Amino acid sequence: MAKKQSIWARIFGIGKANANAAIDALEDPKKMLDQTVRDYTNNIAEAEQAVAQTIGNLRMAEEDLAKARNEVKEWGSKALAASNKAEEFAAAGDATNQQKFNQLATVAIQRQMAAEKKAGALASTVGTQSEVVDKLKAGLNTMQTKRQELVSKRDELVARARNAKTQNQMMDTIKALDINDPSSEISRFEQKIRQDEAKVRGAAELAASSLDSQFAQLEDLGAATEVDARLAAMKAANAPAAEILEEADGTAQLEASAPEMSEIEARLAAMKKNQA
Repeated sequence: MAKKQSIWARIFGIGKANANAAIDALEDPKKMLDQTVRDYTNNIAEAEQAVAQTIGNLRMAEEDLAKARNEVKEWGSKALAASNKAEEFAAAGDATNQQKFNQLATVAIQRQMAAEKKAGALASTVGTQSEVVDKLKAGLNTMQTKRQELVSKRDELVARARNAKTQNQMMDTIKALDINDPSSEISRFEQKIRQDEAKVRGAAELAASSLDSQFAQLEDLGAATEVDARLAAMKAANAPAAEILEEADGTAQLEASAPEMSEIEARLAAMKKNQA
């Protein structure tokens, strides 16, 4: 019993140690889980062998118990038969055979008692081993259930591990983008394009303004030329009248200045007379 329990404890100990080592060395989740399933499967196989051996020992003990119980019955029957035979010889007055069969009956009873003792010990062993087998079967069923859960959980855990790895990679990429953000380069490039477009529009407006100015100057020059031509024509047409007006203006000026000179001369004469 102690030996079987130590084997059982060792199996669980090995499985736990392997699982912990695999988790501590977590590199590839799928490989780790596959290895854990394999290790657990091997542990279950070893446990099954231990349980099978214990069950085999139990069955042998049960057979020995059944055999011992049969011996108890057989020796009881032989003792009864020898005792009956001894009584027959006693009734016949055959003391020699009577004693002989009484001795046989005694031996048979002794053998029966030994068989009963053996059967009692075997019954105790069978009871104890039956309890051990029941516990081992329960433990084995638990291991098999855990293995099924592990197998069922493996794909989910692998998928979750891969998703976590992908998310970590995405976060690293996002961090790298935050450090080397291309949007700033795009903004500068867009600003440069806008400046170039503004220069083109400015040059176009300047060219249009210069052209309009040239056309305006040309129109002004044409207008001035026309005005000068018209003035020259008018002067040419009005030249005699202008000369007459100039002569009239000169005569009027002479006529206007004569009275003024007479008045001045009169005042000077008066001033001189008063002084005298």
